Amino acid sequence: MPTIGVKRDLLFEELGQKYTDDEFQQLCFAFGLELDEVTTEKQMLTKEQGDVAALVNASEEIIYRIDIPANRYDLLCMEGLVTSLLVFQGKIKPPKFNFVEPAQRQVLKILPETAQIRPFAVAAVLRNLTFNKDAYDSFIELQDKLHQNLCRKRSLVAIGTHDLDTLQGPFTYEARAPDNIEFIPLNQTKKLNGHGIMELYSTHAQLKQYLPIIRDSPVYPVIYDAKGVVLSMPPIINGNHSKITLQTRNVFIECTATDLTKAKIVLDTLVCMFSVHCSEKFTVEPCDVVQPDGSVFKYPELEVRQKVISAKKANAYIGIQEKPTSIADMLTRMYLESEVAEGGDNILVRIPPTRHDVLHACDIYEDVAIAYGYNNIKKSLPAFMHIAKQFPLNKLTEQLREQVAQAGFTEALTFTLCSRDDIARKLNRSIDSIAAAHIANPKTLEFQVVRTTLLPGLLKTLVANRKMPLPLKLFEIGDIVVADDETEVGARNERRLCAVNCNKSAGFEVVHGLLDRVMQLLEVPWKSGSQMHGYHLQAADDPAYFPGRCASIMLNNVAIGRIGVLHPTVLQAFELTTPCSAVEFNIEPFV
Repeated sequence: MPTIGVKRDLLFEELGQKYTDDEFQQLCFAFGLELDEVTTEKQMLTKEQGDVAALVNASEEIIYRIDIPANRYDLLCMEGLVTSLLVFQGKIKPPKFNFVEPAQRQVLKILPETAQIRPFAVAAVLRNLTFNKDAYDSFIELQDKLHQNLCRKRSLVAIGTHDLDTLQGPFTYEARAPDNIEFIPLNQTKKLNGHGIMELYSTHAQLKQYLPIIRDSPVYPVIYDAKGVVLSMPPIINGNHSKITLQTRNVFIECTATDLTKAKIVLDTLVCMFSVHCSEKFTVEPCDVVQPDGSVFKYPELEVRQKVISAKKANAYIGIQEKPTSIADMLTRMYLESEVAEGGDNILVRIPPTRHDVLHACDIYEDVAIAYGYNNIKKSLPAFMHIAKQFPLNKLTEQLREQVAQAGFTEALTFTLCSRDDIARKLNRSIDSIAAAHIANPKTLEFQVVRTTLLPGLLKTLVANRKMPLPLKLFEIGDIVVADDETEVGARNERRLCAVNCNKSAGFEVVHGLLDRVMQLLEVPWKSGSQMHGYHLQAADDPAYFPGRCASIMLNNVAIGRIGVLHPTVLQAFELTTPCSAVEFNIEPFV
């Protein structure tokens, strides 16, 4: 959950009212926020162990640190917070954002080469802004908050803001080789090329984390004006030529992205929040963005979406009894201008471009509950009897855990994520033949896929405890995940039991005995002859097991698992030197 720091006196001035700390905390709570801390700049720097020079010059002005919901991008700055609180208190109506058409729109042309690195861009202009020191700081801080939050540390979207009066359109968004890009970076004095900029910021405390986004690309994204002046090299740094100052009056905003939807949200948020400082409030000048195929799109979109909800459902979901007109008033206070539609029960809700967090009707019902006040909702018992019981699969799991432990096995709890090698190469299998759910952006080599078998986790546990006296008998009952295109989410869970016996001899009879004991507890008979119901073993070939010493566990002629002696190469891959036998099977058919 992001936290913003706002100056108390400035906040009260904008709200037009002074509060005690407790009163403001209650206001925040009523609006769904939390006043996390009352501090000062000096206290904050002391906690963060800031440099001595900054600490000496630090202010003693009171600062409110407020926790903001992660999806409320419109509250990440003073301007958005003040407007939302004033609307919530009924002191102002939700503002309407309008376009102001210039004599000639600014144009940003995207060249085809950008598809190699960062294919999307959007742009807008804020005219006749009046910046003071606090507004300027808020403008910069909002960009930083968005970069860390919605923009995923600039990997999805990078924001560039420029003094339009220092530039000349039309602008071009290009992708060039690093050697062919030269400009003076923000707050620098020396002109550098792309490689020089990478080297310069490789030790920078804040910017070095963004370098890997484009460093290994053969081309870097760059934005030029009509005279060849570089505006920015996203997502790293802006050019010094067009930097924003307190004297800036017209701001050109460009957002480059790998995700167009996120770019639109970022642009809408920026222009909606800071159009309050324009001479004509809440107005934005649109820009034309020319795509590589020649098509032209106007940005920002500032779309006002409409959704119809049911007052009856709102009352039922929240547990209140309010009239549709009252619910419409509550939603209007939550920045969702609403009115009762024809028919009496339906409420027409207009979702402004500041509320991109509203994705579904349930988000609107949540705002009704916030506006009504969670503390005002009366506690009540359900209208009918509910008898809770344990989920059958979990109940079976708990029962089996106890019985397998009584059979002499020690339970292990291993990671659900593992490396590709753990489920493939180390088990003599090909990763391409395994229906595994892969992590899109794994942070480490140890967590690349969701496990498709419990066996690697137990073998790793054996390695970590190989100094313990033999035999080592371990088991685990847990979920594995298998990719499945027929399911809604593209994958399904499967509850399995896996046990490993590690001794001077493989001890196949130990895991076979455990299987028989489990089946006895589950009242599943051994299948013999023409018997239809029951389990039996059927010879099988599995590269993870020793040839001729592996079998499929068949339940009613359907394979539910494997049992056998592990292959020596598998033991070697997991750095084990002692023979092991293992059994693993699906327990869901027994529920």
